[in-house]
Amino acid sequence: MIPQIIRIVEIIAACGTVSSAFYYLLCLWSAAAFLRERKAGEGARPTQALPPISILKPLKGTDPEIYESFRSHCLQDYPEYEIIFGVSDPNDAAIDSVKELQQEFPNRRIQLVVSEKILGANVKVSNLAQMLSEARYDHLIVNDSDIRVEPDYLRRVAAPLADSRVGMVTCLYCGVAGATLGSRLEALGISTEFCPSVLAAWQLEGGIRFGLGSTLAFRRGELEKIGGFASFVDYLADDYELGKRIAGLGLIVKLSEVVVETYLPSYRLPEFFAHQLRWARGVRDARAGGYLGLIFTFGFVWALLALAASQAALWAWSALAITLLLRFAVAFVVGFGALRDRQVLKYAWLLPLRDLLAVAVWIVSLGGHTVTWGGDRFCLKDGKLTRILP
Repeated sequence: MIPQIIRIVEIIAACGTVSSAFYYLLCLWSAAAFLRERKAGEGARPTQALPPISILKPLKGTDPEIYESFRSHCLQDYPEYEIIFGVSDPNDAAIDSVKELQQEFPNRRIQLVVSEKILGANVKVSNLAQMLSEARYDHLIVNDSDIRVEPDYLRRVAAPLADSRVGMVTCLYCGVAGATLGSRLEALGISTEFCPSVLAAWQLEGGIRFGLGSTLAFRRGELEKIGGFASFVDYLADDYELGKRIAGLGLIVKLSEVVVETYLPSYRLPEFFAHQLRWARGVRDARAGGYLGLIFTFGFVWALLALAASQAALWAWSALAITLLLRFAVAFVVGFGALRDRQVLKYAWLLPLRDLLAVAVWIVSLGGHTVTWGGDRFCLKDGKLTRILP
């Protein structure tokens, strides 16, 4: 009986290894398509008039190098725009950075909105709903507080919205790691695991139908058609929900060739795991089928299992070698090539550990509905958050 079970495990592991190899090849193909699009678009400047833009940045606490991230938004090569920051707590630590920014750039329209009224479980979206009334312009960009951008960011992100068929523009991003192992593993996961999966979905589905919090550029009119920010104020994956709803209007969600940076906290390992679990359960609730399908992408773990079940057969060693080759190829082509993330080269040796932890997070994420966010605990069901009282 035991030999039969081991044989079944061997066959399953071999199938998992093969499916993962095909997935890695899909990621490489998708990255090549993204690089071709970026090359075609590089150097091109919009010929149409650039619309004035309101940038909405909801805040809660400080992030690593937060001031330099804010500052990068004030150095845009763009004719007319404003930046609106929003907090829910009048004593939020991020306010000092906003005031410093206002002093350094007195000619730039920079506004701070304090929204003490909490409209739902997602305080970020609650802030956005109340910040919107202060926005002067009909073209809007929402991005996270820890995002740093290049001077041509607004030009390149706003340009596709000149096409009325485009309802949203969103961007890939790479993480700049702090000094801890948890932070480095998170950055590595963004560049070599998450972004490859986005590119694979983009290629397979002929585009994407969701947004990424690194950049959400859209028009006020489309936001009103989907019910405004208040309509998803209880959702965890607000960026996904916004993109999904705009795509539901029959409009295109454009994946920009722009890649931005996010500066990561120096996570300790428990904090890293809690953040990964929240992220995983958010994706699971938003895209259940795709999330379950990740089981066919864990090539390193499948190859190790095949090696053990086959008692270190030659074919299993070959499969492990090919799997690792493809896995590192994805890391370099997507992380270093498409995202231009130099840290991938520095921390590539951590990839096997990162992949083992990814499988652990995936397994644990299937077993519950609790997430921790901003120090509070929530129950997550059908994408919506319900606060768990102490």
